[in-house]
This record gives sequence, C-alpha cells and structure tokens, in this order.
Amino acid sequence: MHRRLAALVGALGVLGSSLVALPAAAAVTDGCVASVPEPGTTTPVRICYSLFEPAGASATHTVPLILHSHGWAGSRTKDPAAFKSWLDAGFGVLSFDQRSFGESTGVAHVMNPDFEGRDVIKLVDLVAGLDWVTRQGPGDPLIGAIGGSYGGGFQFAGAFTELRDSGRTRFDALAPEVTWWDLKGSLAPDEAARTMWLSLLYAGGGTHLPPAVSAAFVVLIATGAWPPGKAGRDLDAFFARNGPAWHVAQGRKLDIPVLFGQGISDNLFNLNQGLANFERALTPRARARSILVGYNGGHTLPSVLPPGFATPGDPCSIALGSSSFSGLALRFMSTKLLGKATGLTGYGDYHLATADGRCLTQQSLTANARYKLGKILTPTGAGLPLSVKVAAGPVTVAGVPRVDARVYTLLPDAGAFFALSVGTNPLTAKVVQNNTMPLREERVVKGERRSIELPAIAVDVPAGKNLYLTVTPVADMFAGQRGPLPGALLLKDSTLTVHRTLSR
Repeated sequence: MHRRLAALVGALGVLGSSLVALPAAAAVTDGCVASVPEPGTTTPVRICYSLFEPAGASATHTVPLILHSHGWAGSRTKDPAAFKSWLDAGFGVLSFDQRSFGESTGVAHVMNPDFEGRDVIKLVDLVAGLDWVTRQGPGDPLIGAIGGSYGGGFQFAGAFTELRDSGRTRFDALAPEVTWWDLKGSLAPDEAARTMWLSLLYAGGGTHLPPAVSAAFVVLIATGAWPPGKAGRDLDAFFARNGPAWHVAQGRKLDIPVLFGQGISDNLFNLNQGLANFERALTPRARARSILVGYNGGHTLPSVLPPGFATPGDPCSIALGSSSFSGLALRFMSTKLLGKATGLTGYGDYHLATADGRCLTQQSLTANARYKLGKILTPTGAGLPLSVKVAAGPVTVAGVPRVDARVYTLLPDAGAFFALSVGTNPLTAKVVQNNTMPLREERVVKGERRSIELPAIAVDVPAGKNLYLTVTPVADMFAGQRGPLPGALLLKDSTLTVHRTLSR
C-alpha cells in the first residue's frame, strides 16, 4: 500500500516525502507539492504537508479527508495525536504549511486566490489521487476543512478560487473559525488601523510579506491610518482580493454547508466579519444547511480604554450538544461527509454567546428597534469616554447595532470610537464584549449624513442596569491614531437601530 502511495505521490509532482508507520494507528506521510512561482520567477514554490491515513483505510475501504492549516506565522501540525478524534472517527487528515511558513517556500500573499488559493488547489489535486480517499467522481475527493484565523482563511481561498476557475468547488463542507470577510475592513475599519493587533501580527510574520507591503505596514502601525499616496494604493491592491468579500462582489457564492465559529469578544476579526460571511458568502440553500456559533474568545486582548467585559467561553457549542467548537466541528463533518446521524440541529440559525455567558439563539438579527439619541458631542484626539443612555433593563439585544446621524467636525482627521455598553450609570458603563468600531473623518465635515456600524454583540441587560451608547476619543485597540490637535465631533439627530429579542 505504501509503495503504491509513494509512486502515486511522485507522479503528482511531489518534491519529496517520507513515510512513518505507527503501530495500529495512522500512517503519516510528509511531503511537498510544487505550486505557483512567485511573480518574476520560474521556480515552483514548495508547499509542504503531513498526511495522516487512518488505520483500516484502503482502496476497498475509503474515507473522507479533512484539510487543516495553521494561523498566521505558524506551521503545520505533525503529531497524529492532535488529530486522534478525527482519525478514530474515520477521517484522513492533511495538515500543511502555508506559503512562506514552516517548510514551505515563497512569500505570504495573505490568501490571494492566485497564490494561496492555487496552493490549496494543488493539495486537493494531490488528495484526489490517493486511492484510500473516497471519490465522488474522477478527480473529486470527498473533503472538508478545519482551522482558525489564517487557517480559516485558506478554506475560503481554496473553495472560492476553485469556484472562480472552474465554476464549482470540490470542497464538500468547511468549518472556519475566527476568520475574516474583508481583510482590510478587519485590519483597518474605516481606514483606522487596529494598531495593537497589527503590531503583533507584524512582529510575528512581517518579514514574510512582500517588501513593499511590509514597508507599508510599518507606516500603517506608526501613524494609525491607511498610508496616503503610493503606499496606500499598494496596500489596497495587495488586499483587494484577499477574502470572501471580493469573491461575492464578483458574483460568486459557495453552495456548500459551513460551520462558522466566530469570537464575539475577538477584537481583530470581530463578529461583524463572521455575520457577513454567514449572511453573504453562501447561497440561501447552503446557509439553510450551515450553522453560526459565536463565542467569547478568539483574538482577544482586554479592553482597558474604554473598559469592557465578556465572560470567556462557548456556551452555544455546549447548547448544541458538544463540549467545544472542535467537538462540534467533528459532529458537523461526520454528518455532512460520513452521513452519520449525530443529532446535530440549529441549522440556519444564529447561536451567540452573550457577554455574561448565556447562549442566545435567533432566527434573524434584523434590526427591529430604533432609539432616538439626539445630539452627542465628544472630544477627538484626547479625552474620556461619553456614555449616552439608550434603554433601561431588562432588555436583550444582539447583532450589528448602527448609529445614523449628521456629523460635524472642527478639524481634519477627526474621529471617535463607538460601542454599546452596560452599567448602572454612565460612569460604570462597560463596553460589551470588548469591541469598538471607528468613525474617521479625513476632512472637515458639516452636517454630512453618516451610518456608523458598531461592533456586533449579544447582551442581556438586567433590571437595575442600562444599555448605553459609548463614544470615546481613544480606544486601546486603535492606539496611536494620527490626528492634529484635540478637537470635537458633533452628532446631530442621531438614532440607534438594533435587533431587540422578544423573549429570552
């Protein structure tokens, strides 16, 4: 069997491999495939992997396979013990080093379909030639995918790139965690940089980026704003295609079931990104067969200014019958790829952890409540948060709140940060699930209409406490924003719209 596998892998252009047999367990093959060269070169990029064949798999007893990959600046998983539950359940697994990381070569293009997307397709081609992997037709293996953050990004890059290039994807189900819809909109919403996270991401993997992009990142971190001129245009071009938002804008949607896991207290790829993927990246048929779980976790840094709160945990995976999201992913794939009756329910719904750790399930998050807030005046550049009362508890709200107002500023490059908060009074109000979103006005404005998207949340406001809109001139995730002397930002005729649940 192993000789046949080695010969087949060689025929598919594998650059090198080694095989290790594990007694009464999985067989592990390490190897690399040749993929798309970097621009201006002809040398194929090497994408390296570890392939885990479960005990008992053979040409007469085939199994589905799960693709897995790592987060930003990480490397593939080589230890079969990490995939024991998958192997025991009857799945093969392939874990790989993404372009420029681990043993793979090349430069990180951060999920560009013409590079990382093609890398994933090369790996699917490899899997399609394995005689122990179930095929649904010639060259069409039965496959799913798992992974978080950058390891969630590869799933969309691979599936959407196949859809673009051939009109269909060979992926049969996905389970991305804490990943993005629009990469620029995550790293710099309204072109205001999440400098805390960008600094960490650059420190971990900045040298893996193309040199011009790496230099632009330094400017982005130093100034807190999207670079002007050529540097900004280079960044725009680099990020233009790197996420589901671009593919959907081109008219593509995935028609496969997806289990989404998104951190609501994630202050890099927030719940807004997960909701956009769930609501916009799938066909209606696929969404009806998919599940979104929001938990308090992911890329989390504490919100100190303004102060925030969130109870860590994943109550919704538990409510759906699994001890964790990884356990839920195994049940999801067992249902979709193995056809097992796992008792999994909740398809098509939103399952969101509240800030205090309860699971809230809703069929819709459409805004159904509107609150008039009137005039709001906040300093810009420096100062303390301002909290404006929205409603008295008990009340439960969820989804993406939005503030609509006429905006006035005194100086250019003025802005503020917005969130919903809970407290007994304005001085004790804490930001729900540690997230803020910016409004940044590059030029002086006088009465311009703006619709400001706030962080998506889920929160129970108990009796005795109030729901507030917090507006703050500074926010720690966006530290170091470029701006002139402190000024002021005025909102007139402001209203807040949000989804208010009818029952708990």
